Amino acid sequence: MPPRRTWVGVLVGVLLAVLACTSLFVGVSDVSPASVLAGGEESNAAFLLVASRIPRTVAVVLVGASLGIAGLIMQMLVRNKFVEPGTTGVSEFATLGMLATMVLLPGLPVVGKMGVAAAFGLFGTWVFLRVVRFVPVRQLVLVPLVGIMLGGVVAAVTTFVAYRLDLLQSLQQWSQGSFATIMQGRYEFLWIAGLMVVVAWVAADRFSVIGLGEEFATNLGLDYRRVVAVGMVIIAVITAAVLVTAGMIPFLGLVVPNVVSLVMGDNVRRAIPWVAGLGAVFVLACDLVARVVRMPYEIPLSVVVGVVGAALFLWLLLRRGSRAH
Repeated sequence: MPPRRTWVGVLVGVLLAVLACTSLFVGVSDVSPASVLAGGEESNAAFLLVASRIPRTVAVVLVGASLGIAGLIMQMLVRNKFVEPGTTGVSEFATLGMLATMVLLPGLPVVGKMGVAAAFGLFGTWVFLRVVRFVPVRQLVLVPLVGIMLGGVVAAVTTFVAYRLDLLQSLQQWSQGSFATIMQGRYEFLWIAGLMVVVAWVAADRFSVIGLGEEFATNLGLDYRRVVAVGMVIIAVITAAVLVTAGMIPFLGLVVPNVVSLVMGDNVRRAIPWVAGLGAVFVLACDLVARVVRMPYEIPLSVVVGVVGAALFLWLLLRRGSRAH
């Protein structure tokens, strides 16, 4: 690995450690290393650290790492750098699945809700891939525009049904990305998303090959449809696990893999640790901003990530456009 990449990797690792440690002691309640070690009357600080701060920090890291990987896999499947679950309708289909559980199975446990949302997300991934096949011109920006339109239609249907059934407010708590309610016992499903990251790393070489096209992959003896199916499951399960735990986080799976590709190229196996690390750093930094800037309540994480992610997305678009000319 070239020295420049080594130093960037060290920097990402150091930032991840520093931000994770800082995240443990930032919030409304006074939790500091001194108060945790003091014990006695201040022993409540230790309880808050174990019950709230550590679970929240772990959840933020898992969400950042897994959503970044989901975006990377989606870009390999579609062979387009400007797609992710949030720009292909997958997140909107998963939200529709959450609404279906509210209407048809209101007493379903969280694991059941995640399963239904994953099934809807899987169907949404399949629909998007089928629609993209019929796009006549495979321009760089046209494919995500198709996904955004598809997601807009699904979101409109979901909002209309939720409004008619007086479930709009309940649905918004799932679609609004935030870690404010994360505590011990309410984040463990994100370990499933972490498991999907491991699966993605195991199948990384296959995803690199299918990123070169169906014909090329088939000529190399690779079962293209099976690898695509594995990728679809990874994307759907990660999207569902994040949705039922923290809500929708926009742009993360879009900008992080693109930034990593500028340094590492398109080798999925080499990119996965970088995408996971940088995704965790990105979400940790945005979460700290959301907690520090209170007006008077904590800003939803999706707002901060949306603003920063949109700016990075615009920069990537302009950069690609200037290189094309």
